[in-house]
Amino acid sequence: MKILIIFNHQPYDGGDVAWNGLRLAEKLLDAGQEVRIFLMNDAVDMARECCRPPEGYDQDLVQVLKGLIGRGVRVKVCGTCMARCGIHKNVPYFEGAEKSTMPALAEWVIDSDKVITF
Repeated sequence: MKILIIFNHQPYDGGDVAWNGLRLAEKLLDAGQEVRIFLMNDAVDMARECCRPPEGYDQDLVQVLKGLIGRGVRVKVCGTCMARCGIHKNVPYFEGAEKSTMPALAEWVIDSDKVITF
């Protein structure tokens, strides 16, 4: 089964939305599912090396995302959002996170069995 997870929230927004989405991605992957991730809006910061956990937060979401990429999860990031969203506007994405477009997201949505948003 192909599962697309779309992230919209800033990685460290005072809650665990992004972390919970990444945890779900890990468990779906463990269960043998094909997982793809698309980052948009303020979630694009999760694909930037300079994004660091705030003091007292015990999860490094950038490292979790990199771990998923290392396990074969394809990650695409909205190119338009790169300049418009996140704390680190215009900072490039790290290797393995592919700059992408809304038409590419549309293709992934059409090609997915399930789409989940966080």
